[in-house]
Amino acid sequence: MMWRDPGTPADSYYEVRPECNDVPESKFRIKAGKTLSARKWNAAFTPEGYLDIGKTLGRIQRGGIHPSIRGEVWEFLLGCYDPFSSHEERQQIRQSRRVKYEILKEVCKKMFPLIGSGKLVTAPIISEDGKPTQDPIVLQQIYGFDIPKQPYDDGPMDKREINWKLTLHQIGLDVIRTDRTLKFFEKQENLAKLWDMLSVYSWFDSDVGYCQGMSDLCSPMIILLENEADAFWCFERLMRKLRGNFRGTDRSVGVESQLTNLASVTQVIDPKLHQHLETLGGGDYLFAVRMLMVLFRREFSFGDSLYLWEMMWALEYDPDLFFVYEEAESGGEKSDVSRGKGKSRRQCGKFERENMKNKCAAPLPISVFLVASVLKDKSDKLLTEARGLDDVVQILNDITGSIDARKACTGAMKLHKKYLKKAKNA
Repeated sequence: MMWRDPGTPADSYYEVRPECNDVPESKFRIKAGKTLSARKWNAAFTPEGYLDIGKTLGRIQRGGIHPSIRGEVWEFLLGCYDPFSSHEERQQIRQSRRVKYEILKEVCKKMFPLIGSGKLVTAPIISEDGKPTQDPIVLQQIYGFDIPKQPYDDGPMDKREINWKLTLHQIGLDVIRTDRTLKFFEKQENLAKLWDMLSVYSWFDSDVGYCQGMSDLCSPMIILLENEADAFWCFERLMRKLRGNFRGTDRSVGVESQLTNLASVTQVIDPKLHQHLETLGGGDYLFAVRMLMVLFRREFSFGDSLYLWEMMWALEYDPDLFFVYEEAESGGEKSDVSRGKGKSRRQCGKFERENMKNKCAAPLPISVFLVASVLKDKSDKLLTEARGLDDVVQILNDITGSIDARKACTGAMKLHKKYLKKAKNA
């Protein structure tokens, strides 16, 4: 009988605090010959640094990325860099982004000196009308035990600054709750780094600001990328994909369009289940908000959720991503490099190729099909046991730690194919 490598559990690279024994167990295994290794990754580059990303996508889809190179690979998958750029070009972009981040951080620090100090706040620092707080807890968090007789007062502030300062304590409260099972976040400096990055992002993207769930998306970035500025821009690229989910109004939640898409997909591929959910009053699919907002971070162990993300991004990968983002930044002007450059199907992920083949004008994200795949998997249980919305929520909560990331992605791809076929025929 042939010996098979049992693999290393994904979470063995992300140490859990010994007292935390209720964390989901990792199902994903890092396997030699299947997982994208540093050797295979480096072999995909030419001596000048041009990347043949098509060589790596299949391996990522099947076996994930080795944790030692995960941060670097994610920068390409999320569109931080163009695979057709040289080492030198990327180094220039990296340096310019690092400078840009430091400038942003300095602006924030001038408005609130705790930014970049290694500390964070968890109580409101100003009132709704912009008056500095006199709360002794906050003053102690800002000044330590040496509180001056006249605590800081910035004078008049505009609406943007008031709104930003009103979110800082909420970011702090979420940061101390984020991935608290990991040893990495036992260190105050790492918590402060996460708070700094989210505070700077909240100022940088004032349309979205800060919303609960963002700390779950940002946390892996600072674990994988040592340089804070690199981690920030990687998070910013991920937010380009997801920011629509966080843009709410007084009348609707930002993720509503994704929930509508999920309802449409379920109605096509499992009409019986869709009808049952509507009968129970769940036709708005609000029970799936968390899965879509934080990309299954709560349903998987830490290591398995990273594996799921990179599989999704590899499947969805579009080599034009870097230019799409750069053009959006420069006000829609097409860059010289991207002008006239044809997109090679071989450099695209499998999910993206399906969309190209079917000429989808506004393709749905793979995350919608992932949630649909989980619902399809639990269809029988939901149909026979769910007598109300509470039952639906309970059944979906019970999946924590029991889903296999690779099987979920395979299921999502099958549903995507089925959906496109049925939608075409309709």
